[in-house]
Amino acid sequence: MNQEKLKKYRPYPPVHLPDRTWPSQRITRAPIWCSVDLRDGNQALIQPMNLEEKLEMFQLLVAIGFKEIEVGFPSASQIEHDFLRLLIDGKHIPDGVVPHVLTQAREQLIKKTFASLQGAREGIVHLYNSTSTLQRDIVFKKGRKEIIALGVAGARLIREQASHTDTRIRYEYSPESFTGTELDFALEICEAIMEVWEPTPENPMVINLPATVEMSTPNIYADQIEWFCRNMKNRNAALISLHAHNDRGEAVAATELALMAGADRVEGTLFGNGERTGNVDIVTLALNMFTQGIDPVLDFSRINRVINTYERCTKMSVHSRHPYAGELVYTAFSGSHQDAINKGMSAVELTESGLWEVPYLPIDPQDVGRTYESIIRINSQSGKGGVAYIMDREFGFKLPKEMHPGFGRVIQEVSDAHGDELTPEMIFHTFEKEYLLNNNGYYLKSFNVIKRHVDREEELSIAEIEAVVVVKGQENTIKAGGNGPLDAFCTALREGLGLQFGLHSYHEHALARGSSSKAVSYIEILDHDEESWWGAGVDTDIIVASIKSLLSALNRSSKKTKRG
Repeated sequence: MNQEKLKKYRPYPPVHLPDRTWPSQRITRAPIWCSVDLRDGNQALIQPMNLEEKLEMFQLLVAIGFKEIEVGFPSASQIEHDFLRLLIDGKHIPDGVVPHVLTQAREQLIKKTFASLQGAREGIVHLYNSTSTLQRDIVFKKGRKEIIALGVAGARLIREQASHTDTRIRYEYSPESFTGTELDFALEICEAIMEVWEPTPENPMVINLPATVEMSTPNIYADQIEWFCRNMKNRNAALISLHAHNDRGEAVAATELALMAGADRVEGTLFGNGERTGNVDIVTLALNMFTQGIDPVLDFSRINRVINTYERCTKMSVHSRHPYAGELVYTAFSGSHQDAINKGMSAVELTESGLWEVPYLPIDPQDVGRTYESIIRINSQSGKGGVAYIMDREFGFKLPKEMHPGFGRVIQEVSDAHGDELTPEMIFHTFEKEYLLNNNGYYLKSFNVIKRHVDREEELSIAEIEAVVVVKGQENTIKAGGNGPLDAFCTALREGLGLQFGLHSYHEHALARGSSSKAVSYIEILDHDEESWWGAGVDTDIIVASIKSLLSALNRSSKKTKRG
């Protein structure tokens, strides 16, 4: 970077906390969650939500399990006021769910806020005023004492208004731009507000310490929170709340470390929607906890429903690489990743521990309502393991491991020619064309076992067969005997049609359960040059399936394009 440009910036000052304890702590339970989608998230939208969209979003948040929802800034605009009245008058707020309303420390705004809450069972009134050095010096041109006086006056008016309403009022205060405020001053103004509101351990207030602008590495935010919690009076009468923004792209990490530092509560939005680079992402935070065996209390087991409602109401889109929710996060294109996932999924099915331990997948997609079908997707970067996984999971074909490289090369050619991702249906169509419907050389018209018995002295199964095989449009009747129908058919092909090959490997399995289910057979032959060729055949009769599989291998070998 240009050195002159670098001179414009300076490092964020660290917190002197040599005996910090948060690095050795662990998150063991979910915080109190508060959604600010309808306020902070909504004001960040190019096209703010209308009443119908706000109501749909509110109902989604309730269904997810939020008990505290900041529904708006009713003194700031008519639609914010109208929405709160819609919630209250329409009885849309369930028992146990508490609406929040935000207000600045101005008399007329506070009075309008309380008027909008009329008739609610309970509500949290969230007071804030700017405390950062930049705001004090540049915007308001006020000193510390004047800023404290402004906050205290607002707190007194809120307490007075609360005494004249039937609504149970709880209190919240934010020193806006906490991360840009000197720690001692942030503590001083918060304690001044506490003296006015007189919270108790039984009825605590919320002290929200927002990273309104993310200005430092996450560890410094954690230091700030631990310092604050250690030094404040009446700590047990306050819920310390976090409200991180994502200017540095570290809001999730900062919030997790700050919870380790002693915070009790988190404000954020679904998928991190918010001004500039957004708020902290509650979906990611909650599911991070879930992957550690901690109940996040919020229910994201139907993540697609959450995505659809969010995108419809906000006109925003969830990034395809978004943790846990993105379209591609349970998808692997890399061949080595696909192979590892395939093996891991198979191992999980066999384990008795119940633990989810699959390479590259920290969470079971089914736990958020996704399906396994989308885990592995195929493009030109994919490998044989992913192709085999698709054939197994989507269509029930458990290809022998030795067959994977050959079919992988077939798919690679198709993918290179197509130039795009291959759908499972395209993969199966290619398998059908290459193996099951490949009748250009040899085609089975009829097959009969004429005689079959067991030679008890030799302990061998003896069979005689007769078949009609079409070769280049001409029917050929062939007969032979052998130690089983397949061996007899091989002999008949060699003797009747003069073919030279050796039977090398044989695999079979049922495609589905039930008496009428089909079976699939896989056969590997070695041609006259000792090259390996695989074939596959499907039929309700496993013997016929094996005959079709053998002819499939022969047809592929006759092309002599080495794909195995």
